[in-house]
Amino acid sequence: ACVLLSGMACVQVLFVRNGRILGSRSYFPRLMLEETVAEVVSAFAAQFYLSAEREVPPEILLAGNDVDDCVALLQDSLRQHTQRKIHVKTAARTHRQQWLEMALKAAQQNLQQRVASRENMETRFESLRDVLQLESVPERIECFDISHSSGEATVASCVVFDKQGARKSDYRRFNIEGITGGDDYAAMKQALTRRYRRLKDNEGVFPDILLIDGGKGQLTQAVEVLEELQIGGMLLVGVAKGSTRKAGFEQLFVHGET
Repeated sequence: ACVLLSGMACVQVLFVRNGRILGSRSYFPRLMLEETVAEVVSAFAAQFYLSAEREVPPEILLAGNDVDDCVALLQDSLRQHTQRKIHVKTAARTHRQQWLEMALKAAQQNLQQRVASRENMETRFESLRDVLQLESVPERIECFDISHSSGEATVASCVVFDKQGARKSDYRRFNIEGITGGDDYAAMKQALTRRYRRLKDNEGVFPDILLIDGGKGQLTQAVEVLEELQIGGMLLVGVAKGSTRKAGFEQLFVHGET
């Protein structure tokens, strides 16, 4: 089942075997301008079954009368791919109709939640602009933190957010080597150097704001790395947790401000 709302799409897939629902999963494909439900379903199903090593079931049910136009094309594509007949249907009765209704309802609920989450994230970005007194709302934020695995191995984590929310595909972890144990300044410098040298060499996307977990010392490491790599255009912010380490009592250190 597919639902469109506020420029976003959700495709809900129910996996049914021998009359039993074995699972359900939501997908949020990028929506092209003025794309219809039929176009989204056709493109999604083709990619879902043809571009991955996934078993194509003998029968696929599609929810909604507005997907009728893609049935023949999808059925033909799957037949050529599998060399056997695949039944693609939009009409069902009894328990099969209930499956379609379940998929459609789940798609609606999941898309509504995603739209609300995006709107909430946009509000947070606007609040961040106000707090930092920025001229425009930031588009991308990267956050770095140093941790110690099992009390010894040092690991740096980079998480990325934009106005859509967390971009988990852009997350990175760096195993820190060749430093004195417990030297978080050296660990931060190594992680930042590896991250932004790679982005610079590959012409990657740089963040508008770089958040560093730590105070002035950690922030200084970030400043030095970006100066050495000759990278500009980023606002650098250190976030010190404070003595109580409770949320809401953090102190911000913004590069360029006293």
